[in-house]
Order: sequence, then structure tokens, then C-alpha cells
Amino acid sequence: VQLQASGGGLVQPGGSLRLSCAASGFTLNYAATGWFRQAPGKEREGVSCIGSVDGNTYYVDSVKGRFTISRDNAKNTVDLQMNSLKPEDTAVYYCAAGELGSDCPPVHWGSYGQGTQVTVSS
Repeated sequence: VQLQASGGGLVQPGGSLRLSCAASGFTLNYAATGWFRQAPGKEREGVSCIGSVDGNTYYVDSVKGRFTISRDNAKNTVDLQMNSLKPEDTAVYYCAAGELGSDCPPVHWGSYGQGTQVTVSS
């Protein structure tokens, strides 16, 4: 299973970005999928998660009301729409999948794959 995050970039405060997590050799719809981020000098933190069975979504408090996680089953992706971005959202964003049939949080997360850089700056 390989996951690839994409869609990052440089955006001004208050702007928006849409990240996409694509999988090869695996159907993301069958597992909980989460977004994580790691800022320089900080530990990786969980940002959002979407379950595969119950479809429930979860967000860290700092992004509630601004970020939305969703599945695009046709494309086999899990997307993260990020609005009203703040400088503190600057980080490398990663995605990961749990075990088959998992909801959030899964028993364990698979590999994070290559991340995508999000920089929020004026």
C-alpha cells in the first residue's frame, strides 16, 4: 500500500487549499483514512479522520469549522478541503490508512507516505 499526498502550496492567510490523498494497490474506501501534519520542530499531529464503515469524521479542535475531509470513491482519494488558513497551519501534511474495515481511530495506522508542504504566509 502506497499513499501519496498532493495539493500543497503557498497561500496567504485566509486562503484555501485542497489536499488529496491517493492510494495505489489499495481501496481507500475500505479503511479509515487520516490526515496528519508536522510543523518544523514539532511532533506530528492528527488533523482529521474519516471512517470506512460509519463514515464519521473527526477533526482536531484547531481546524474544526475550517477543514473538511471527504472521500472521492471514483478517484480512490480522500481529500482535505482547507479554508480560512492560518500561518499556524503551515506544515508538511501526510495521509495514512488504517486496517481494513476500520473506523476512527483505527487499531494502527499504516505508513504515512510522502507528504505535501503547506505554507501559509503573506
